[in-house]
Amino acid sequence: MRARGISAPRAHVDEQGLTTVNTGDAAGSPAKESGKDRSLPPGLPSGRIDRWLWAVRLAKTRQIAAQGCRGGHVRVNDRPAKPATPVRPGDVVKVKLAGTPRIVEVSHVIDKRVGAPVAVRCYVDHTPAPSPESKIPVAKRERGAGRPTKRERRQIDRLRGMR
Repeated sequence: MRARGISAPRAHVDEQGLTTVNTGDAAGSPAKESGKDRSLPPGLPSGRIDRWLWAVRLAKTRQIAAQGCRGGHVRVNDRPAKPATPVRPGDVVKVKLAGTPRIVEVSHVIDKRVGAPVAVRCYVDHTPAPSPESKIPVAKRERGAGRPTKRERRQIDRLRGMR
């Protein structure tokens, strides 16, 4: 028994005897090739920086993007940006949100949030790779060594910067 509104694939035999299968929906439109369409949405000549940061997923929410702008954590072309600062293709945006500094060049202006594969095509990332010496040292202990002693706990606290 088939569910309503769902059509089964239909086979068609042409003049040469070749069988083709149409996997389109009930309306007869052909199925999309290899998953979702990942083309860029229509671009705008300019848009607000807080909306753009949210739309390309550099900020989790638009409110966080606006707060970052007000707090001086967002710069457009080396100028401090307010939430309503316009952004255009070719602008260089420096962002430090959630403790991660990013340098991106705007290649496509959008104002609606899109999926991650589409969002990364709206900017060019010029963020330098983190240097190896900037990594934080981590206290390591051998597996099965038991609880740390009082001396080892002090060393761990010093390493973490608690003392």
